[in-house]
Amino acid sequence: MDLDAYSAAHRADWDRLAQVAKQRHLDGAEADELIELYQSGATQLSAMKTTVGESVPATRLSLALSRARLRFTGAPSNPLEQVTRFFALQLPAALYRIRWATLAVAFATVAIAAAFAVWVANDPAVFASLGPEATLRRYAEQEFVAYYSNNSEAAFAGQVWTNNAWIAAQCIMFGIVGVWVPYVIFSNAQGLGITAAIMDHYDRLDHFFLYIAPHGQLELYAIFLAAAAGLLIFWSWVAPGGRTRAQALAEDGRAFFTIVVGTALALLISGVIEGYVTRQDWPWAIKIGIGTVALLAVVGYQWGVGRRAVRAGETGDLTEFESGSREIVSA
Repeated sequence: MDLDAYSAAHRADWDRLAQVAKQRHLDGAEADELIELYQSGATQLSAMKTTVGESVPATRLSLALSRARLRFTGAPSNPLEQVTRFFALQLPAALYRIRWATLAVAFATVAIAAAFAVWVANDPAVFASLGPEATLRRYAEQEFVAYYSNNSEAAFAGQVWTNNAWIAAQCIMFGIVGVWVPYVIFSNAQGLGITAAIMDHYDRLDHFFLYIAPHGQLELYAIFLAAAAGLLIFWSWVAPGGRTRAQALAEDGRAFFTIVVGTALALLISGVIEGYVTRQDWPWAIKIGIGTVALLAVVGYQWGVGRRAVRAGETGDLTEFESGSREIVSA
């Protein structure tokens, strides 16, 4: 290839490509022209690099093509703006949409836990089936409280956070199957009820509530949020409404999966409280108060900030540009 001759033959098109790519506004004809110049320029750049390799004309054409490509795809938004939009609009909107399902999960958990606690506490045969009497007594009188101080603050906080965050993520990821979330709700409530019955049997029910209250308020609520999100992802394809099942699942799946981030952060706060606050020799009013403030902050974010985000038109889903434009069909 004679690079000079090749460049001279196409320089007018390349200059026009660079000129149109720099324009702030394009009408329909100019947009079509830019696409045509881009396609031909990309072919010419490939020919030059294949036969000649790197060269000054190829570099200049590559720069013009890059500018033209940005006109088609758009420049990526500022990461700081994306983070701000996520926490100010997308996440709270998704949380607000699951508010009633969250309360339903909370009610179901309390009801199941209370039913198991009453059943186990009032049926000696069932209570005896839990294990040897000495083991149960040791658990109620020693191990339940010791659990919160056996490890260092940081190690314990990290352990409970990763464990709970994984459970929350599973609720959302596997919610689509419809059976995983009810299983988690039932298992969690069953464990709470049986533990309460054991502590009550050995007159340690006050310890049960006191040691759970500081971190448990936010921890349980975060699990309720994750369970509610998983249930609504399942429901989106069972009852899609006016949308196709694929569309409903895609939109609600993207929107509610953002709740993984929210629950992970909430459980991180809960883990810090469990690791650093619960074990402290402080008045219980202070320790429980810290947990209550943390819970109220999350609930206020969900119901207050989320309500404003939904009223502004947010659903928690990605923008149309991020998720891909919808196909236009005739009615």
